[in-house]
Amino acid sequence: MIRVGLLGAGRIGQVHARSISAHPGSELSAISDYFIDNAQKLAGQYGSKAQTTDEILADTQIDAVLIATSTDTHADLIEKAAQAGKAVLCEKPVDLSLDRAKKCLKNTAHTKQPIMVGLNRRFDPSFGQLKASLDAGEIGKSELLSITSFDPAPPPLEYIKVSGGLFRDMMIHDFDMTHYLMNALPVSVSAQGSSIVDPDIGEAGDVDTAVATLTYADGRIAVIKNSRRAVYGYDQRIEILGEKGLLQAQNILENTVVKSTVDGVVSAKPTYFFLERYMPAYAAEWDAFVKSIVAKEEAPVSLSDGVAALALAEAATKSAQIGAPVLMKDIL
Repeated sequence: MIRVGLLGAGRIGQVHARSISAHPGSELSAISDYFIDNAQKLAGQYGSKAQTTDEILADTQIDAVLIATSTDTHADLIEKAAQAGKAVLCEKPVDLSLDRAKKCLKNTAHTKQPIMVGLNRRFDPSFGQLKASLDAGEIGKSELLSITSFDPAPPPLEYIKVSGGLFRDMMIHDFDMTHYLMNALPVSVSAQGSSIVDPDIGEAGDVDTAVATLTYADGRIAVIKNSRRAVYGYDQRIEILGEKGLLQAQNILENTVVKSTVDGVVSAKPTYFFLERYMPAYAAEWDAFVKSIVAKEEAPVSLSDGVAALALAEAATKSAQIGAPVLMKDIL
């Protein structure tokens, strides 16, 4: 049984607490949070105990930690946990600073325990099947990848101001998906963004609508579309065109009922929130992490993968600012 310390008892920490406790191979032993009341409340729900982060890291009986704290603490906590001999699963991103993320990768290079970054969409069942079909050669060589990721509504402005921007906060999941599906980093990234959903987001220095185009050395192209507003629900789709056909992963709908009448054909809307859409992915992500600890293998989404996704976000942010493509060799 793997004993786990959860660092962070906020919304995403609560999601992970559920996955940890439900897994037959892990036990939620301790929880810490900046607000001790939050840690105590969550610990009470799962029969765990509330401790400080330092106490959790110093506890030799705890095998692994899951970091679900604010982004500005991620890199420091990854390093401290690795130094303490813990296996680590840290929510994305590694840091808002690419330089700091690179330093974290360097500082933990010799750790013997897995370090995994929580880019959970790789574990979505539909996306995983698309990847398996692609790798099996079912459509031949990939040529054009299209990723659509639209939120149903913008997050609070207070969150926008500290998020690091849409490319680092929202599109980073899609950048990781391009890395996962294309098995390579692009040569260049070109991005455009605007604030047309909410002018206050623009006033805060961010964008709410964006497109990024990634061009690869062999001529393949990936296009990512993001918006902070899709009034019909949480729109998450992937389409990849290959030399022998097309693979598509469609939205998960609220139900599977389709009404067909003389007036037309109507189906349910996509699920409305990311927790509904990706809850199975969070559970599968945790299972993969546990298996990597037991097998003493590298985590399936490594720290270097997390740094690569952040580098793509950095390139896109810069491209949108200067209005020109950015070469990845100038970022990495």
